[in-house]
Parts: sequence; C-alpha cells; structure tokens
Amino acid sequence: MKLLILGGTLEARRLAEALGDRAVLSLAGSTKAPVLTPHRCGGFGGAEGLAQYMQRENITALIDATHPFAAQISHNAARAAAQTGLSLLRLSRPAWPLDPAWQMVDNLVLAAAALPTRARVLLTVGSRSLQPFIPRADVWFLTRSIEPATRNPPQGLSLLQRPPFSLADEISLMQDHKISHLVSKNSGGRATGAKLEAAKTLGIQIIMVNRPQLPAALEVATVAQALNWVESQKGNP
Repeated sequence: MKLLILGGTLEARRLAEALGDRAVLSLAGSTKAPVLTPHRCGGFGGAEGLAQYMQRENITALIDATHPFAAQISHNAARAAAQTGLSLLRLSRPAWPLDPAWQMVDNLVLAAAALPTRARVLLTVGSRSLQPFIPRADVWFLTRSIEPATRNPPQGLSLLQRPPFSLADEISLMQDHKISHLVSKNSGGRATGAKLEAAKTLGIQIIMVNRPQLPAALEVATVAQALNWVESQKGNP
C-alpha cells in the first residue's frame, strides 16, 4: 500500500511521520521547514496532473490533509480520486466553536469591508491572503504570518512568527499595539486558538471568516482516526 498525503498542516506532518515509508507527503512549498519523511514539493498541475501522478507512482489511496481554507486543492483531490477510482480521506481539524459575539463573514473581501476607519487590527489570515486588505489605507494592521508576504497593507507592522502562541503573549501583543479588532479565518486548532480568548478578555471585536464549502468526502478530525482508516484500507486494490 502506498499513500499520498496532501499536506501543509501539522496534522499532515504527524500522519506522515506515523506512516513512514508507506506514504509520500506532498507540500506546496510555500512554507520553509525541515521535513524528515518522504516528501515532494510543488504543485501537480490541477486535478488532471494529480491523477496522472498517482497513476504513475502507483498510489493506492489519497489523504487530503491540507489547510481548511485550501479549497482549490481539496476540489482537485476529489476530482483526481474520482478519475482514478482511488479511496479519498479528508483529515480536517475541527473549526473553532462559533461565538455569538463574533462578526461572521464569508470571505476576506467582506472581512476587509467590515473594518471601521482608524481600526487597529491584528490580521492573522496568512501571508498569501493580504490582498483584500491593502486598499484599506485608513486602517492600521499588525500582520502575523510564518512566511513574509510579497506585499503588506500600507499602514502597520509585520511579524514573522510560528505558532503556538500562549494566552499571556497574545494579551500582551494586543495591549502593546492597542488592537481594536482581530481578523481570522476559522482554521481551528489549539496552536493559534489563544488569540480568540485574548481578544474576548480584552473586549476586542473578532471578525471571523467562515470556512469554504468543500466537495463531499469521507472526513476525520484526528491523526488517530486517519491511521485507523489507513489500516482499514489494507487489502483494497
């Protein structure tokens, strides 16, 4: 059995480490970090390219463990699995439970539009998702990401930091920069969840972006559940 894991999350990395040479971890290459398990970097060329790769490399099952907001990759995975007839599993960490105090929006453009003039914003949407906020020259942004962005909003500061973040550090960060709003994608997970508690403690308005709609797939929430699924696939063609 040879599995392909579409990665980019901590869960993907842990799953690949647990499976060892039974799996290949595919990374987009956008985040620079050491990878100790068998892996490849770069895109496939859409669903067709992914299907061709899996056939060429004799992949027997596909696990989509990409970021919850990597919608295009998940759509490509579903189409490629259908084309090749391979089993597909999606490993997706649960979203953060919704809070009635949050202002919910469906995309980043709406999140940018929801910010009032002269807001001071902690923006934690990733270095590749800043474009909708660049026109808001009337807003001060503290952007935080793992990798540098090609372009940042005109007013503010940029931090390069890797989670996890503690509650105490998040409170201190927001107080030091006089943050009035927090903008986040509902990515879920413990590593970055402290910012929500910190914002609530300080009375900071949270603007939360809903997860995109993904194609139907068998889905699990933990690495342990994914490993159980892998074991259940043994013997399948």
